[in-house]
Amino acid sequence: MWLTFRLYLLMTLMFGMVYGIVIGAAYAIGLGNFVAYGAIAVIMLLVQYLLGPKMVEMSMGVRYVSESECPELHGMVEELADAAGIRKPRVGIASIPIPNAFAFGRWGGDGRVCVTESLMRLLSPKELRAVLGHEMSHLKHRDVAVITMLSLVPMVLWYIAWHFMFMPRGRDRGGNQAVIIGIVAFVLYFVTNLLVLYGSRIREYYADLGSVQLGNAPHDMATALYKLVYGSAKVPKEALHECEGYKAFFANDPSRARSEIKELRQLDADMSGSIDANELEALRTGKVKVGLGDRLLEMLSTHPNMLKRIGYLSRLGPMYTDRRGA
Repeated sequence: MWLTFRLYLLMTLMFGMVYGIVIGAAYAIGLGNFVAYGAIAVIMLLVQYLLGPKMVEMSMGVRYVSESECPELHGMVEELADAAGIRKPRVGIASIPIPNAFAFGRWGGDGRVCVTESLMRLLSPKELRAVLGHEMSHLKHRDVAVITMLSLVPMVLWYIAWHFMFMPRGRDRGGNQAVIIGIVAFVLYFVTNLLVLYGSRIREYYADLGSVQLGNAPHDMATALYKLVYGSAKVPKEALHECEGYKAFFANDPSRARSEIKELRQLDADMSGSIDANELEALRTGKVKVGLGDRLLEMLSTHPNMLKRIGYLSRLGPMYTDRRGA
């Protein structure tokens, strides 16, 4: 409930900002110009939303596979889709060298779930199922649509700021007011971009929770994330740079993997390469410490700090135990 409340609060705040700036714009120059710029922003976002899946497929090198090619993968996806109460998505293999799983699609019946071959080699069946449960949760809660809707806000603010700050304006039309509105919109553009990233991080926590609700053990999800970070840290920097614009479609933030792996090693007390139930429980009863620098970097990321994220998974242990007991 706390995650849902934060998301609704975020959406209310962001659209409230837009409403306020629209009222100011209408007062300064009339509604007509704003409608034109707002329409441009909506059209651009709609085009991005419609073409987005094809762009993701091309950038990730997605190849859709049949049940005969990958029966185990299809079986996991079908089982999780039934448990989540959604239509089974298309299943694909991505050719990028970074271990990853991601979900995307325009609407409920257009869902696609993809994994890389390196991910399937890296994870055990239970860990892979936990990651697929995370992605299935993204589809169930229509996270692509939610983030797309939130992304509309900074886009509209950008067009308002550009119009009021840089378009020539006569003195008789409230020039000073227009400049002030433009500056305020420009500042809010940066603020709302940070809020969109915050919304994306909330969705990651929510998807982790969703994976546990679909019957996956928190320590399996934690181990999968640990291995994902470890695998990403071994990838050449050149390959990471090529995927920089698509980090939202990763199960973790690969560009932060080298720094995160140092933090996560402290969780693997027996150096087994995994985070078992006892190690996760020790984290739940302890305290997660994240430095100021890492907190600042997290603000600019689509994903939560991995230590905090696994700390959140540790608090889901009692829920998982109760569900299994029921």
